[in-house]
Amino acid sequence: MPKARGKVTFDENICKGCGLCVSVCPMKIISLDQEKINAKGYHPATVKEMDKCIGCASCATMCPDVVITVERITE
Repeated sequence: MPKARGKVTFDENICKGCGLCVSVCPMKIISLDQEKINAKGYHPATVKEMDKCIGCASCATMCPDVVITVERITE
């Protein structure tokens, strides 16, 4: 049976760094990027270890600003 993986992308320019995606990620791979500040002055969300993403889309479902895209990849 193929293993499900995911690829998460963020529209960093409109992310307000609320952290809701960070709190719901079951794999705990999303964090707020403390080294980057977007055009609005916020630390945008980022994925630390993309290879551990299971593509569940919990982060995208929780995001109030619809900045997250999740693609499911099967191997």
